[in-house]
Amino acid sequence: MGRLDSKIAIVTGGGRGIGRGISLVLAREGADIAIADIDIESANRTATEIRDLGHRAIVVRTDVSDPGSAAASVAKTIEDFGRVDILVNNAGVAGGSIGVAVTEEDWDACYQVNLKGIWIMSRAVVEHLRQNGGGKIVNIASIAGRRGDAALIHYSASKAGAINLTQSLAIQLGRSNINVNAVCPGLLWTDMWRGLEGKLARNADPAVVEQRRMFDAYIQSNCPLQREQWPEDIGQAVAFFASEDARNITGQSLNVDGGIVMN
Repeated sequence: MGRLDSKIAIVTGGGRGIGRGISLVLAREGADIAIADIDIESANRTATEIRDLGHRAIVVRTDVSDPGSAAASVAKTIEDFGRVDILVNNAGVAGGSIGVAVTEEDWDACYQVNLKGIWIMSRAVVEHLRQNGGGKIVNIASIAGRRGDAALIHYSASKAGAINLTQSLAIQLGRSNINVNAVCPGLLWTDMWRGLEGKLARNADPAVVEQRRMFDAYIQSNCPLQREQWPEDIGQAVAFFASEDARNITGQSLNVDGGIVMN
């Protein structure tokens, strides 16, 4: 038996990268998954993997920055599965610019998706969770939200906001038996970091990017455990927060980063 047997989870941005890892771990723990994503092709591939594990999966095109889209996503999940028990706010963006060249558009995108998107999706599901006697919300923040970053100032600020929002929602929703926690990933070699590797190294040539020089050098210099993290590592932390093992934990943010940031 899994810790999440018969539970229904919505995972935003659940089609690839960290979101895919979360979706698969939750499925292995017994949950059925609604993948709420704008990348339908990736979401469909991950849904197939979940079904191969013997669990139900649906794909719902969702823009977390759009209240109407968020509400429709929750409604579709309830229509297909009967209820929602868990919301994982994973969808996130880093933007296409860094450092002093960060654009206003990237600031707005990080705010709309990484921060406001958490509030929009949470608001869309809260009344349903209340009516069902409670539930779990898990937000994916970042160790970038723990401290400033000159290259990713817009991303870091949005993730710091996500950590604070997690605490505020935990206070607001605790009386409704809704636990709200966050996971702060460290360094994972996902598509997001491939893009950052090219920018930080000032060389976006695919062959150079895949050598991961800056990524690996940062891990060697800053990670006590001397190893990168994987999407499934984040998924395991999410599964814990989503389970009854964490029933008396709320408003917390857990670093899963090999010790890069210690609180």
